[in-house]
Amino acid sequence: MSADLATAGQELQYVGTGLLWLAVALRAGPSLRSPERRGLWLAVATAAVAMTLNLPEAARLAQRVTGSAHTTALIRNLSGVLSAGAVLYFVTATTGSRRLRNRLSLATAGALAALVVLDLAAPPHQEHTIPHSGAPVPSTAYWLVMITGHLAANISCAHLCWRYGRQADSRSLKIGLSTFGAGTAFAGLFWTGHLAHLLTGTEAPLPYLPFLMALHAILRATALLTPTLATSRQTLTDVTTIWRLHPLWRDLIEAAPHVAFTTPRPRLLEVLKPPLPYHLLAYRKIIETHDAILALHPHTPPGTPGMTDAPAGGTCRHAAPAGTPSEAGTGGGCTECAAVSLARALTHARRAKLAGQPPTPRPEAPHPTPPTTLTAETRFLLALARHYRAGTRPETGVRGPDRESDTTAQPAGRDRECLE
Repeated sequence: MSADLATAGQELQYVGTGLLWLAVALRAGPSLRSPERRGLWLAVATAAVAMTLNLPEAARLAQRVTGSAHTTALIRNLSGVLSAGAVLYFVTATTGSRRLRNRLSLATAGALAALVVLDLAAPPHQEHTIPHSGAPVPSTAYWLVMITGHLAANISCAHLCWRYGRQADSRSLKIGLSTFGAGTAFAGLFWTGHLAHLLTGTEAPLPYLPFLMALHAILRATALLTPTLATSRQTLTDVTTIWRLHPLWRDLIEAAPHVAFTTPRPRLLEVLKPPLPYHLLAYRKIIETHDAILALHPHTPPGTPGMTDAPAGGTCRHAAPAGTPSEAGTGGGCTECAAVSLARALTHARRAKLAGQPPTPRPEAPHPTPPTTLTAETRFLLALARHYRAGTRPETGVRGPDRESDTTAQPAGRDRECLE
């Protein structure tokens, strides 16, 4: 049973080590340019080195390169202590003074020097290990210095990460700190198991130690990748918005070309080779669609049904209780019903504008209860694009005696100047 646990834990360490190197590679540029993130990146990078040298295949390769198992073991342990020092530097970079960071740097250097001196002072040896029986190699003092250094760093880091993680305003920062703190806690348990084995000789924790180290690696890699994951998620949302909004935007711009900043391009080209960063391009699509709706509103034929959120005498199948997310920021009206009605009105208005019919003054606004947030406006325009593309079939919108009743919605106004 113990052998199976150790084998499974060792295999999981391959996953954790791979994730560490992935995080190190993806976050190298942004982290090295930021003094606040540099310590975190260094902590993960040195931990990746130490964990890599702990894998059998990597250890054998390193031994062939260095010509000595002793040198490989020493580099592995020094990398781990350097990682612990970088963890403390990262934690104090934003919460401590420069004097404290300098003292931590000196303490880390002192611990590294002590390990080298203790290693050189020990009898001739190769691997660094705490055997099941017999004295630790190279010495008990060597292992005590290394273990206490790791535990001091891990306990301090876990405490401060959870403390400041709860206070963080940013959701991604809160997740990143909490995840990094959890990974550090697993590393602390790993070294606590080694300390118990060193001082008492108990072997009970040993089968679980590879799992603890693997979980530490996975969680720390996840913490380092949190900004990348958040950015990727937002980019995917922006690309989806651009793709789904493009057909409606293209048709409206054809009828009101003066509201567009640039000449329309093919849909696929907009996504594969955007003229702006995705978040700005998505924002510009929203602004131009909004302005095109305003420009085409006077061209809605006089016979078009009135502008209300639901048909008279009809029943809205999309209605939700007040305060639900579907109504948040929309002024209380049904987004789907308003989108269906505005899609119908835009179809008439676009046809009239392209036919050269003069505008007709309309006293009412396109939407009596416009969205009040960018999120609500985006949600409404995507619903509008969906119903416009579907031909605004009656069954997709409202039901009631008057299926052709028309409603519109007006997105909240935005400042165009930031895009010009």
